[in-house]
Amino acid sequence: MATPFVHAQGICESITVGSDTTIWAFAHVLAGAVIGRNVNICDHVFIENDVIVGDRVTIKSGVQLWDGIELQDDVFVGPNATFTNDGFPRSKKYPESFPRTIVEKGASIGGGAVILPGIRIGRDAMIGAGAVVTRDVPPFAIVVGNPARITGYADSEGHRLVSTESAPLTSGHVLVSKSLVQLRKATDMRGSLVVAELGTDLPFVPQRFFIVYDVPSRDVRGEHAHRTCEQFLTCIKGSVRAIVDDGVNREEFLIDSPDIGLHMPAMTWGTQYAYSPDAVLGVFASLPYDEADYIRTYSEFRAAVNA
Repeated sequence: MATPFVHAQGICESITVGSDTTIWAFAHVLAGAVIGRNVNICDHVFIENDVIVGDRVTIKSGVQLWDGIELQDDVFVGPNATFTNDGFPRSKKYPESFPRTIVEKGASIGGGAVILPGIRIGRDAMIGAGAVVTRDVPPFAIVVGNPARITGYADSEGHRLVSTESAPLTSGHVLVSKSLVQLRKATDMRGSLVVAELGTDLPFVPQRFFIVYDVPSRDVRGEHAHRTCEQFLTCIKGSVRAIVDDGVNREEFLIDSPDIGLHMPAMTWGTQYAYSPDAVLGVFASLPYDEADYIRTYSEFRAAVNA
C-alpha cells in the first residue's frame, strides 16, 4: 500500500490522508482536513480545515475547498470551479457556523462552475462548465447555465439518457418498453377519444387520481418512490419527460400522447421534468394517499432496494 505523495513544493499539514493520494506543487492542505485514498489534488489547490474528501476524488487546478465542504467518493471537480461557504460575506466578519455543501458520490463539476453555500449535489449529477448552482441538484441530473437548470439526466453508466418515444413501433401496438401501456383511441371527424377500463386496461384498479399542470418548464416533479403504491401516468395535453429507476437501471420516456400511459410499479424512483408550457399530466394511483408510503431521498431508496 503506497503512502501519500506530497510534491516538494506542496504543503500538507493534515495527517489524515489516505494511501495513494497525490498532492501536487503549490497545493496547500490544512491540518483539519480529512482526505481519502487515491485522491489527486492538482497544482494550486487550497483545502481548509473543516473539509472532507472521499476516496478516488480528482480536484483540478485552481480549486479552493472552504470550511463546510464535503466531496464524497469518486467526485470530479474541474479546473477553477468555485465553492462558496458564506451567503452574505463581509470582511473580518464570520458566521457562527458555515452551511454544509455536499457533493455526493460520483458527481462531476465542470470547470469554472460556481456552487453557492449549503447546496447538495446528488450522486452522479453532472454540473456543466460555467454553471452557477443556486439550489440543490437531484441525483443523476445534468445542469447548465446561470442560474443552473436541468437539461437532462444521466443513466447508470454516466451517459446522458435518451428518451424512449411514446409512439408504438407497429400498428399492432407493440411498444418499445414494457413500462408503456397502449390505451384504446378512437378518432373520426368529430375528434378523438381515449378510453381505459379501470378493471382491465390499467395494470391495477386505481383508488386515487390527480392532475399536475402549470409546472414551470425549469422545475422538476416527482423525485420520490413509493413502497407499495403503483402509479400510471398519462399526458392528457402537451408533453413531459419521465424517468423510471428501479435502483439498478434507469430509463427515460417522452410522454406526449393521451393514449400512451407509463406504468410505475412500487419501489420505482420516479422523476418528471421538461414539462411543455401546456402540459397536463394525469396520474392514477393504486392506493389512497399515505405519507408513510413515500421514500423522499434517493439514498434511502437505494438502501431499501439493496435490503
